[in-house]
Amino acid sequence: MSDIKLVATDMDGTLLNSKHELNDSFIPVFRKLKEQGIIFVAASGRQYYNLLKTLDEVKDEVIFAAENGSYVVYQNEEIHVQDMDQQIVRDLIVKARNIGGTYSVICGKKKAYVESAEPEFIDHLKLYFERYEIVEDLLKVEDDQFLKFTLCDLAGSEGNSYPHYKHLQDTLQVKVSGPIWLDISHKQANKGKAMEVLQKKFGVTFEETMVFGDYFNDVEMLQKAYHSYAMANAHEDVKSLARFIARSNDENGVVEVLSTLIAQPAEEDKKS
Repeated sequence: MSDIKLVATDMDGTLLNSKHELNDSFIPVFRKLKEQGIIFVAASGRQYYNLLKTLDEVKDEVIFAAENGSYVVYQNEEIHVQDMDQQIVRDLIVKARNIGGTYSVICGKKKAYVESAEPEFIDHLKLYFERYEIVEDLLKVEDDQFLKFTLCDLAGSEGNSYPHYKHLQDTLQVKVSGPIWLDISHKQANKGKAMEVLQKKFGVTFEETMVFGDYFNDVEMLQKAYHSYAMANAHEDVKSLARFIARSNDENGVVEVLSTLIAQPAEEDKKS
C-alpha cells in the first residue's frame, strides 16, 4: 500500500457511522494523508453543499465527487460536470407520480427541488441536501442544470421503485443507493467516471488508487482501484465485487485501513 496516491470513499454507510456522523479520529488521519501527498476524494450521492458542511474543517483540501460523481469540485473549481437532459428528468417525474410511497427530488447544481413538505420526507432530505426549495410543480423547474433525479422511497427502493425504472439501465444510470433511495443520472455519470477523470488529471494509476464503498452506486468506483474495499455492512452483492473487506462503518473501518496506510511508509523507513 505504500504506493497509494489517491483515496476515495463513499460517505453514508462507509466513512460516516449509522448516525451519519464523522468519527473524531478521521481528521488527524486525513492530515497525515495530506502530509504524505495522498489525494483524498469524498465520493457521495450527497449534494455538494451538504458535503462541504459535513467536511467543513478540511473542505479546502478535499476533492468532492458529489451527486454520485456527476459533479466533481476542488477548491471551488469545477473539474467535471455531467448533467441530464431536462426532458428526460421530467419523464422520470411523471412516472414517479404513479409509484406509491415515493417523493421525487431534482438534484440541481444550484439546489435540490422537491414538491412535498411532508415532515418524514423532509427529515430524510435534510440529511443529504443542504440547499433545497419546495416548489409547486417539479415539471416547471428550468433555471438550473439537473445533475441527478432521486426518489426517496419510504416503501423500500430495491423492491418498490427500482422495478419501475430498471428497464432504463441501457440509457441511464439507475442505482439503488440506499434502503430508501433510488438515484437516476446520465449514463456517463457515476463515481467510476469521476475516478477516471481524477486519475487522468493527477496521473494516478489503478494500482495507486484505494476506494471504499457499501452500496450499488459505489460499484463503478470499486472497479477503478486495485485496493477496493467494501464495508462489512455493505450489501452482499457489493461485497462480492470488492477485493478487500473493511470493518463496518460503525467500527470506523475506513479510518482503520487508512491508519495502516499512513503508518506503512514509516515502518519501511525504519527498515532502511
